[in-house]
Amino acid sequence: LSGLVGSEMCIRDRHAAVARWGEAGALALHVTEPAERSTSVTTISVADGVDVEALRLTARDRYQVAVAGGLGPHAGRMFRIGHLGAVHPGMILGALGGVEAALRDCGIAIGDGALQCAVEAARESD
Repeated sequence: LSGLVGSEMCIRDRHAAVARWGEAGALALHVTEPAERSTSVTTISVADGVDVEALRLTARDRYQVAVAGGLGPHAGRMFRIGHLGAVHPGMILGALGGVEAALRDCGIAIGDGALQCAVEAARESD
C-alpha cells in the first residue's frame, strides 16, 4: 500500500471508520457532504455529554495519538484527526486504532467494526 494523505484510500478508510463509530449515536462526521470534506483533517462531532478533553488526553497519554479539539464555538463539541504530509496507510490505521482505544477507555459509545472497515477500504484501493 502506498499513497499520500490526499489519496482515495486514506480518505475512504478514515471516513469508513468514523461512520462505524457513529452507529452508536455519540459521534458523527462533522462535514456531512462528502465532497466538502478535507483531505488533511477529519472533524468528528460529539454528542452532548462527551468529554472531548478527556478523550484527547487519553489518546495522547495512553496511545501517543495527538487529537485536536474544536475551535471557537466548536470547542468541546468536536475533535479533529490531522493527517498532513506524506502519510501512509499504516499511519492512518494506527491513528484510528489509538483513537478507537481512547474512545472505549473513556466510555464513549461507538459502533463496532470500525477498524475492520478501514482495513477493507485500504485493501480495496491497493
